[in-house]
Amino acid sequence: MKIRKEVMELDPYVPGRSQDEIAEEFNLKKKDIIKLGSNENPWGPSKKAIEAIKRDLNTINRYPESDLTDLKEEIAKYSGVTSDQVIVGGDGADELIDVLAKVFMNPEDEFIVPIPSYMYYEFLFKPYGAIPIYAQWDLDSNTLDIDSVLDSITEKTKMIFLCSPNNPTGALIPQKYIIKILETTDAIVVVDEAYFEYSRVNNVNLINDYPNVFIMRTMSKVLGLAGMRIGYGLANAEMIEYMHRIKPVFSLTKLSYIGALNTFKDKEYIEGSIEKGIKSRDFLFEELCNIKSLNVLKSYSNYILIGVKETEFTASSLSRELLKKGVIVRDCTSFKGLDEYWIRVSIGTMEENKKFISIIKSILQ
Repeated sequence: MKIRKEVMELDPYVPGRSQDEIAEEFNLKKKDIIKLGSNENPWGPSKKAIEAIKRDLNTINRYPESDLTDLKEEIAKYSGVTSDQVIVGGDGADELIDVLAKVFMNPEDEFIVPIPSYMYYEFLFKPYGAIPIYAQWDLDSNTLDIDSVLDSITEKTKMIFLCSPNNPTGALIPQKYIIKILETTDAIVVVDEAYFEYSRVNNVNLINDYPNVFIMRTMSKVLGLAGMRIGYGLANAEMIEYMHRIKPVFSLTKLSYIGALNTFKDKEYIEGSIEKGIKSRDFLFEELCNIKSLNVLKSYSNYILIGVKETEFTASSLSRELLKKGVIVRDCTSFKGLDEYWIRVSIGTMEENKKFISIIKSILQ
């Protein structure tokens, strides 16, 4: 087989482990496993969305909607933009990252990622021959090192990824930093707002003033549809039109479309998810801060990054001890920019949170 060089050199993406895998390996009951590794909504999807999906199950013999007009209008209302500034993607927001690569990147073009951050940007861009340039986060202060971003910009820079809140550190990027970067380059600045609801902070106001900003979001977190793989992007209408030329027409399945449309209409569900998520995160943060051997970073998202160097464990060994007791967390060793002493813990229900805190205390003591 003649495999392309870019594919041969690509490091496989390492996803979080599933409950089924853990149950089989450690001889546990799936229902007893606490899943705190994938940044999901632990309270489930909108009941109104579920009912709508049930009503339309017998329509799956037909192709999905193609123009998604009513869904775009709901997203536009939710986001404070116009519908021609919205693009909807299947496979979560990952399809939109791929579309951005196809529209803007040529072989040998560069894209900047401050690390540690979401590494799927790199996974999707490198097969097109694009070259990653790594800027930095300051983990001591949990802030973006903006100078490292500005110093990395060259004439080859075509895209810059800024995740806010950042995955896995949970930190927000101040809008003044984003504006400074936008005004320094004509490269596309992708602001990944997958977790913005948990911070109640967004950057949508930049769209009308800066033609090179693209805001990327997902329905996999607050909106509770991780299993249906729906993402959306916000930008000026011209950029959106070019992206629609490349995006597959039927990438959003019929049931995903119905689930998305009815979730955005369920305002009570969305606000409830946000409130419960923030309450869960703040509880976890306070409880974890009481464990002196842990370095707990302040988060504005639905997960918390924890340094474990002062314990007797590495991230791998501590994660495994937690797995034995039925708790899945994310070993962050695979994240560029982090060493072997960091784990990421997602929010759970209050019952799950309390069980996790009890278990990790018992392991560390």
